Amino acid sequence: METTPRQAATGKGPLIKAIALLLFIVAAVVIVRFTPVKGYLTREALGQVLESAGYWAPLLFILVYIVGICLFVPGTLLTTLGAAIFGAYWGFLYVWVGAMIGASAAFWIGRTLGREFAASLIGDRLKKYDEAIERNGFATVLYLRLIYFPFTPMNFGMGLTRVRFLDYLFGTGLGIIVGTFIFTFFVGTVRDVWASGNWGDLLSFKVVFSVALFVFSFFIPKIIRKLKGE
Repeated sequence: METTPRQAATGKGPLIKAIALLLFIVAAVVIVRFTPVKGYLTREALGQVLESAGYWAPLLFILVYIVGICLFVPGTLLTTLGAAIFGAYWGFLYVWVGAMIGASAAFWIGRTLGREFAASLIGDRLKKYDEAIERNGFATVLYLRLIYFPFTPMNFGMGLTRVRFLDYLFGTGLGIIVGTFIFTFFVGTVRDVWASGNWGDLLSFKVVFSVALFVFSFFIPKIIRKLKGE
């Protein structure tokens, strides 16, 4: 049965874990920004690696997405790479699977290393919000995903709260479907036109529709906020 930490832990354990989490975040930033890993986060470089993987390319990309999320690589960049390499539809599938597993892994890193320390810092004023997140976890996660709250920080941040993992998982899964599909459909469509070299296709219904969806996606957060306010 799933449990959620309810009491602030005492002793040095929570502090040591919190320091480990901080060191993990710093190491992740260093790895992505100051090592050769950064050079592989391009359409050409990653595409070559995946091409050499053959039939294993989708699984390798999903693994790259999972690790990338845990290393604080922007989700938008990883999604763009997936759509540019695999196209609109397969790109959407692989991106969504990678995002779900990566978000879950980041959540558990935050929960394992940071929750106890965060709980020890929560005073009476913040306790009611922490409890509210636990009671309304699914709705809270779903809402934040729909308004495009920064993906990776939210993955780790939710691990510091009392939200139940299943609420977080289902809220994330449902909340990112629309935005992920719109973005991968747009990038994948442009990729197909670019590959064909027929620039006249830029005026095709599919391209116009993908652009319209992409523009519409920027209004989703505003629509959600308006509906929630009403």
